[in-house]
Amino acid sequence: MLLQVIIASTRQGRLGHHVGAWFFEQAKRHGKFEVELVDLAEVNLPVFDEPRHPRLGQYEHEHTRAWAAIVDRADAYVFVTPEYNYGPPSALINAFDFLGKEWAYKPAGFASYGGVSGGLRGVQVSKQIVTTLKMMPIPEGVSIPFFANHLDKETGAFDPGEVQEKASVAMLNELERWAAALAPLRRG
Repeated sequence: MLLQVIIASTRQGRLGHHVGAWFFEQAKRHGKFEVELVDLAEVNLPVFDEPRHPRLGQYEHEHTRAWAAIVDRADAYVFVTPEYNYGPPSALINAFDFLGKEWAYKPAGFASYGGVSGGLRGVQVSKQIVTTLKMMPIPEGVSIPFFANHLDKETGAFDPGEVQEKASVAMLNELERWAAALAPLRRG
């Protein structure tokens, strides 16, 4: 099964790609998934610009078809996301909005980071959105408050500690179970 670790922050000067790289390594070490790192900054989607509703799957633009191919090949996702104004980053919402069936019947986990809330308020909003896309947001997650305190500014090394490592294992175990359970729906 393929797990995509999707980095949601796209702004210049971001630090979230360090969190994404850390989680990507956690997922590889877990060993139950083939793991692919997807960075929304590199995907570089414009603001949603398809003339037809995504549920139809009639994509007119090459960037949408490329994004659909990336998302479609995964069996599960972990969204590595900050919180902006008590919600998810607009790039993540936009990435969700571009597609329909490619997201369906797949489990979604969240590795969030931020200040005192660790990004949890943004995750709660994201969970509501992904259910509309027929994804299953799992309860287990990774939340990293004051994440910058775990970042070596000179090397970019990120280590949030043993508690977060254990949380990542618990989330990955559940993602594996849900991805297997939902597989018949993805095939049908």
